Amino acid sequence: MNDNLQDFLMGAVRAAAIFGGIMTLAPMLVMAERRICAAIQNRVGPNRVGPMGLLQPLADVIKLLFKEEIIPDRADRTLFSLAPLLAFAPAAISFVAIPVGRDLQVADLNVGVLYVLAITSLGVYGISFGGWASNSKYSLLGGIRSSAQIISYEIAMGLAIVSVLMISGNVHLGSIVEWQAENGWIIFYQPLAFIIFLVAAFAENNRLPFDMAECESELVGGFHTEYTGMKFGMFFLGEYIAMVVMSALLVTLFLGGWDPVFFELPEGAGGTAISVLCFTVKLLAVLFLYIWVRWTLPRFRYDQLMKLGWKAFVPLALLNIVLTGIVVSLLTGTG
Repeated sequence: MNDNLQDFLMGAVRAAAIFGGIMTLAPMLVMAERRICAAIQNRVGPNRVGPMGLLQPLADVIKLLFKEEIIPDRADRTLFSLAPLLAFAPAAISFVAIPVGRDLQVADLNVGVLYVLAITSLGVYGISFGGWASNSKYSLLGGIRSSAQIISYEIAMGLAIVSVLMISGNVHLGSIVEWQAENGWIIFYQPLAFIIFLVAAFAENNRLPFDMAECESELVGGFHTEYTGMKFGMFFLGEYIAMVVMSALLVTLFLGGWDPVFFELPEGAGGTAISVLCFTVKLLAVLFLYIWVRWTLPRFRYDQLMKLGWKAFVPLALLNIVLTGIVVSLLTGTG
């Protein structure tokens, strides 16, 4: 078989496996969120559809597929229909550069960090277009809020990542994981950057306590107020996949990625399988934190959200970069 064709087929298989995995994880996350929410609020949660309510996500999908899709009379029909796809696609595409196991990723990019940040930032267009195209003041305000929020916290997130790149000396995600395998997790070197990245990830994904784009107490439903059926479902599918992507990036940059903590991976397929399992366990732990925070903390006011981003996290991230540069130059004998 031609080497190029073989590489193409192997890439297609890896892409299908990873994409299928995150598409399966998304409805499982919805179910987990409802269960954890019920436990925190001392309720039962879904328990009617299937054994122990495990088929509730399937019932939700079937309901969304058969719901009537309504488009407002004065909406921009093209953008209104395109917006859910623009919210979903960037999150799904950005996952291809993240190493989910040893030698296991769809695209081994030399600038993997920059690729993930660039692609995930496009998700704001889906929310903004959906809010504007709906021709509703509530939806428009939700889209504008989301744009300002994501731009603000993207800066803090990018600056937090800069300190990680300074420590590891690389923008290649696989090399960052290998550096941590030899020197320890970067969270222990950059705790402040970890906290900034974590909070910025909540804001990037429009998750409580930062869900200003869909704040029901002020904006009815925010940017998706006018959406029904699967268009409505695609917005939330994109949100959950974006959660998976941000969690995977956090695991890769700060928590050692696929590398286990207490032992070296064996050679061969067995070691690769163990590395995938390690990555998955860390990923699920971060996703649990996402859900736990959502049902524990109250929503911030919009002015509090912007103040935290611009007056706290951006200056702290810049200070962290300066301190990291000083330490790195002293340890390496440069500068």
